[in-house]
Amino acid sequence: QVQLVESGGGLVQPGGSLRLSCAASISIFSINSMAWYRQGPGKQRELVASITSRGSTNYAESVRGRFIISRDYAENTVDLQMNNLKPEDTAVYSCNAAVDLLNFWGPGTQVTVSS
Repeated sequence: QVQLVESGGGLVQPGGSLRLSCAASISIFSINSMAWYRQGPGKQRELVASITSRGSTNYAESVRGRFIISRDYAENTVDLQMNNLKPEDTAVYSCNAAVDLLNFWGPGTQVTVSS
């Protein structure tokens, strides 16, 4: 069982930045792939960004060039740096960890982009 806890969400104006962190209950060295997903109001959940244990990253087209996913081995977290935020980025952001054939999810953190 892997427990994930997200932090860093909040209210930000368009054009602003936020940094989300996902803390894992096991060493992230042992997690094959970690990702951030989001679900906006009235929308389906979508993949935002992912990072493998080797550091390979993948981004949704809508966030490429604005968001950066990274692993912080010292803090045992996976972070999502979000820049130039837009109102359409408003969503609940959830952390996902793939360990062997199992998927684990955090409860999510709300990000609201509004003036």
